[in-house]
Amino acid sequence: MSGVINFFVGYIAAFVGLIPPGLLNMTAAKIGVKQGRKPAVIFSFGVLLVVCIQTLVGIFFARYLEGYTAVVDVLQKVALGIFLALTFYFFVLAKDSRREVPKGVKKSGANRFLYGLLLAAINLLPIPYWVYISISFSAFGWFFFDPSLVIWALIGSGSGTMSMLLLYIYFFRRRLPIGSFGFNVNFLLGGITAVISLITIIRIVQNM
Repeated sequence: MSGVINFFVGYIAAFVGLIPPGLLNMTAAKIGVKQGRKPAVIFSFGVLLVVCIQTLVGIFFARYLEGYTAVVDVLQKVALGIFLALTFYFFVLAKDSRREVPKGVKKSGANRFLYGLLLAAINLLPIPYWVYISISFSAFGWFFFDPSLVIWALIGSGSGTMSMLLLYIYFFRRRLPIGSFGFNVNFLLGGITAVISLITIIRIVQNM
């Protein structure tokens, strides 16, 4: 059961982390439109591998920092400020979340797997993101640092990453109305960040 919990935490965290249009998911969408589904999937596997490594590094640091209460408290307060700001942005400021597919993705025969590796490697945000996620959920008994259970979190993280990338590839290839899709995502993201903010507030109050 603990492995299943770790898997779902890993899946949901990775899935949510890739919802906002960004370099990785929009590049996967661009490759899917211009070159076809197969090159886009190969690119996504490169991203997936790096994300799993970054997840492992984040969990490793979280396990180390878990015993330092002062550091954890600071991380939680910083995270609370960030998530509250994001909640305000998604509900109030984000009037139009439509994004154009990034230009400049070449049609050459370059190895898309390596391209995915390189693009994902320059994005280091998943590491502090996973430090916060694993510490916070562990405090509620919803995440476990046992090595045999961390593997399940990595599998979940990889699965969530691939699921969201495939959704971007599918939606753009189907030429679905991206404007309405982006509009709905703003409210979804606002709700998610609000829930995470609430969890963080509860955790901070418990530590007082």
